[in-house]
Amino acid sequence: MRNAGIRIAPSLLAADFARLGEDIAAATRGGADILHLDVMDGHFVPNLSFGVPVVEAIARETEQFLDTHLMITDPGRYAEPFVKAGAGGITFHIEVVEDDPRTVVRQIRDLGARVGVALNPGTPAEAIESIVDQVDLVCVMTVWPGFGGQKFIDDCLPKIETLAGQMRDDQWLEVDGGVDASTVSLCAAAGADTFVAGSAVFGRDDVGAAIATLRDNAQGAVAGK
Repeated sequence: MRNAGIRIAPSLLAADFARLGEDIAAATRGGADILHLDVMDGHFVPNLSFGVPVVEAIARETEQFLDTHLMITDPGRYAEPFVKAGAGGITFHIEVVEDDPRTVVRQIRDLGARVGVALNPGTPAEAIESIVDQVDLVCVMTVWPGFGGQKFIDDCLPKIETLAGQMRDDQWLEVDGGVDASTVSLCAAAGADTFVAGSAVFGRDDVGAAIATLRDNAQGAVAGK
């Protein structure tokens, strides 16, 4: 079964940056499988987040896998510094690749990192058909990237189903945007297995309980299929 292994990936964009180390520790104790890092350049998306030095600092604080999502216009230029900083996986957006996306995949793979590709809500699954079998992770954006706290876009669910039917069991199908205790079930039922959650984790009094609820609801949706 594609999503037999459920992964919860708290997004550090929603953490308290004044106490980032504490929030990372709380998420790890609470059962986070990986940590999601949203890197924004203010160009591809209308917001700025953090860069290489912050990823470096995060890597010193944790042994968790750092799922690093480059929401930037030139992922090929910056992939190497982020991998050297401690990123275990680099996800680039298909929308920024003007030439053959297989070149970007090879470039990231040669750095020793896992490779992911992300699609915006308006980008069809067909946009990645030339590389869907070559990446480790496909990230379906279920909000428009750039800001947290947006409402989940239900129209993205058919795209998740389409991609789930094209991907191998060893590949991760990730959903990013508006994931909470309710929408995680919809995404899991559609075939996703990896769930990025920001305010649904760090916005709660009990981070561990929030992660457990997301996992239980996702697993319940899979079991009920």
